[in-house]
Amino acid sequence: MLKEYKTIKEVVGPLMLVENVSGVAYNELVEIRQENGQVRSGKVLEVNYDKALVQLFEGSQGLKISTSKARFLGKGIELGVGYDMLGRVFDGMGRPIDGGAPIIPEMRMDINGQPINPYARDYPNEFIQTGVSAIDGLNTLVRGQKLPVFSASGLPHAQLAAQIARHARVLKNDTAFAVVFAAIGITYEEADYFISDFKRTGAIERAVLFMNLANDPAIERISTPRMALTAAEYLAYEKDMQVLVIMTDITNYAEALRESSAARKEVPGRRGYPGYLYTDLASLYERAGRIKGKNGSITQIPILTMPEDDKTHPIPDLTGYITEGQIILSRDLYKKGYNPPIDVLPSLSRLKDKGIGEGKTREDHANTMNQLFACYARGKDAKELASILGENALTDIDKLYAKFAYEFEKYYISQGYTTNRTIYETLDLGWNLLGILPRSELKRISDKLLDKYYKQREF
Repeated sequence: MLKEYKTIKEVVGPLMLVENVSGVAYNELVEIRQENGQVRSGKVLEVNYDKALVQLFEGSQGLKISTSKARFLGKGIELGVGYDMLGRVFDGMGRPIDGGAPIIPEMRMDINGQPINPYARDYPNEFIQTGVSAIDGLNTLVRGQKLPVFSASGLPHAQLAAQIARHARVLKNDTAFAVVFAAIGITYEEADYFISDFKRTGAIERAVLFMNLANDPAIERISTPRMALTAAEYLAYEKDMQVLVIMTDITNYAEALRESSAARKEVPGRRGYPGYLYTDLASLYERAGRIKGKNGSITQIPILTMPEDDKTHPIPDLTGYITEGQIILSRDLYKKGYNPPIDVLPSLSRLKDKGIGEGKTREDHANTMNQLFACYARGKDAKELASILGENALTDIDKLYAKFAYEFEKYYISQGYTTNRTIYETLDLGWNLLGILPRSELKRISDKLLDKYYKQREF
């Protein structure tokens, strides 16, 4: 028999204190029943002897504590999951918002997940094709990896997220592929864009969408990514699917965490964020991966906007420590009209070498990747020198490098949001660009591959 308590002492913002409780556990779900029959939900944040601190999901506005009752349900927040979730849109608490019928769950899963035994983890080593050359060719995504996108205010990370969700697939694996998309604290306009794009392109048939809007309670943002990851774990480990989880925007999640921490009067850490921000983000990111003996996997692309374009801000800084690299969007490329504006030089995929090469992509992938990086870096230096001293100050070979950098940005990086390039098209495009330079300059590619693929352009 579940107990009801009339001992609600006080409410401050989204937090409520209940006294004289017994047998209450951390993260336990709570129902607050009001005199008019209205029910609100919350969860236990802290237990101290006979006192329980409860976090309200719907906020505390209009709540009368003198006539309300708190009922502890003896379990954590759970998501009812089933294969019918594919093609559906849910809110941040896992309730359908697309007008469809309620999900009949095959099972119920705790949204906090279960820790993965490190020994049971399998190493990521399989290429995922996103259709974006700047990622596939140079900062490759590998199945089971977590590869964040570092964006900034005003940059088109939403379009890039939708593009990857539409086109991503595991190249050498016939297992079913699914996308779980979590939108955290976005505007109604952005939510409408995502839902419309998924429906228009048919991508929604293999997707599960969780939408938390900016006008929803801030506390709901904390549960949204956990709902999405729980759905992903069900599809990956119960249905043996390859699941790509895209979460945008992690910055909004961290802001909600800071708001909750401030309401609890916790000692703030860097820039007012709670001291446990690192471990909290890790509890999300580390739910990606492959498990030995399971065919399914979870690959993550968290997207975050860097406040004031600052890479040293706590959110991108801590994210970089936990994840295996980063894709960085450039404001300069965006101003030039290049889309998606991925800045390939500071971007990094730490696992890219594990997912490329013969039998995975193509034999020439690693060599051409290294050569393209080297040529683009020198080409950018040549362009900067020309802008200071004038083009006449450049040597003939520097002019070729400058031309390479220009065409690399225009044709390789800038492909628009509807073009879906295969890895073979990306590699062939790279060879076409390398043809601008004489063979003697391509020192990072073996003679065997040069004989097979290299063809110098005539000017």
